[in-house]
Amino acid sequence: QVQLVESGGGLVQAGGSLRLACAASGRTFSNYVMGWFRQAPGKEREFVAASSRGSSSLDYADSVKGRFAISRDNAKNMVYLQMNSLKHEDTAVYYCAARPSFSYSQTYRGYNYWGQGTQVTVSS
Repeated sequence: QVQLVESGGGLVQAGGSLRLACAASGRTFSNYVMGWFRQAPGKEREFVAASSRGSSSLDYADSVKGRFAISRDNAKNMVYLQMNSLKHEDTAVYYCAARPSFSYSQTYRGYNYWGQGTQVTVSS
C-alpha cells in the first residue's frame, strides 16, 4: 500500500505558475512509477506527466509539453509537478498516482494508488 497526499493547488491567473507536490508514505517509494493526472468537470481523467522510478525517463501529454515538468525526490518520498505558462484549459483537479512497475503508463487504469486530488483553477 502507498498513501499519496497532494498539495499546492490554488487559483492563479493565466500565464502564471504553480508547483504541485505529492507526499508518499508506505511502501518503498523508489519502486513506483509516479504520474500526474487531471480531471476537469464533465471530462475523463487524463494523463499529464509521468516519471520512471529513477527519473531517468519522463513522459508528458502533448498539451503540457514545454510548460510542465515532473520531478521526484526518492530520498524524501516526494513527486512534484511544476506548471508554468498556465492556461484556462489547465483548470482541473490534479491527482498524483503510483504504479508498481518499471514502465510508465498514460492510462489511469494503469495506476494502483491515488491521492485525493488538489484543485487548480486558472483564471483567464
